[in-house]
Amino acid sequence: MLRNNFTRLLSSTRSMATSYKQPNIGRYTGKADPATGKYTVSFIEGDGVGPEISNSVKQIFKAADVPIKWEFCDVSPIFVNGVTTIPKPAVESISKNLVALKGPLATPIGKGHRSLNLTLRKTFGLFANVRPAKSVEGYKTTYENVNLVLIRENTEGEYSGIEHIITPGVVQSIKLITRDASERVIRYAFEYARAIGRPKVVVVHKSTIQRLADGLFVEVAKELSKEYPDIELKAELLDKVVLDVVSNPSSFDDVVSVCPNLYGDILSDLNSGLSAGSLGLTPSANIGHKVSIFEAVHGSAPDIAGQNKANPTALLLSSCMMLHHMGLNQYADRIQSAVLKTIASGPESRTADLGGKASTSSFTQDVIKRL
Repeated sequence: MLRNNFTRLLSSTRSMATSYKQPNIGRYTGKADPATGKYTVSFIEGDGVGPEISNSVKQIFKAADVPIKWEFCDVSPIFVNGVTTIPKPAVESISKNLVALKGPLATPIGKGHRSLNLTLRKTFGLFANVRPAKSVEGYKTTYENVNLVLIRENTEGEYSGIEHIITPGVVQSIKLITRDASERVIRYAFEYARAIGRPKVVVVHKSTIQRLADGLFVEVAKELSKEYPDIELKAELLDKVVLDVVSNPSSFDDVVSVCPNLYGDILSDLNSGLSAGSLGLTPSANIGHKVSIFEAVHGSAPDIAGQNKANPTALLLSSCMMLHHMGLNQYADRIQSAVLKTIASGPESRTADLGGKASTSSFTQDVIKRL
């Protein structure tokens, strides 16, 4: 059943070579209202600058006449018996709509609360985090023509939240790797590579040290590779991948990398720095068996919240990945093109994080003019 779901829409997605395009590999995408022709999407606007950049998305979608109806979703944390959960109406909204867009969420540091991002991933079984990192034409960074794709296991590893105090001053944190979770994300990586026309999958690991945990991850990849004779599998140590991607990012142009949770968190930020020099340009997709949540991966930036300074690009490009996932390709292409042309047009249209002079609202209006 899982294998059939993954391959059901493959034939329509093989031409999607641009890394911002999110192929729908057997995912559920919701249904349009027969009366209006619009899809309802849950919108988690987020904290800090979240409401400002969310408003930018809403304005641009309205100007582009995208057939989306937004459903506001409050995920303010609830603590039940020491466990972080999200409100029932939010769970019902996302479960009903199947697709959500999410701004940045703040997590208190050192307070003992589980990250809301992790809570969302656990609640909806979002097992794969897809992070494309691509150079923006016309915006110069240290490296040019970077086009990286990384898929991160999203539910376990060091982020399982299993830790305890053995004795005062000694804490044990457990890394959890299971065959089922490893198979889900690695199979998705193979299918994703096939869908976007990349002939290689690189499994990133540290099995020289984590012999059992990372060893299992690599073992599962080798077993699954037999089902994908058209895709070359390589298992590479984390150290080597970091060195190779920094030394020559173009050597990963034909690769989809896949790795356990913590490695993926770090590598995906590294890739963003190499491609754009900023998380403010990096989109992301969290894929589950039914629900998918698309998000900006940067922080909530409380220091500039409410000052009309935030860059909405990451959330806009995430929304474009969402539209591709839903099959609304013409709207996704139109908005993505307008966003990238705005950034390429020069400092007057760029926000301060990109060395420009634009405000959130003026950037938004510039994008609308280019639709």
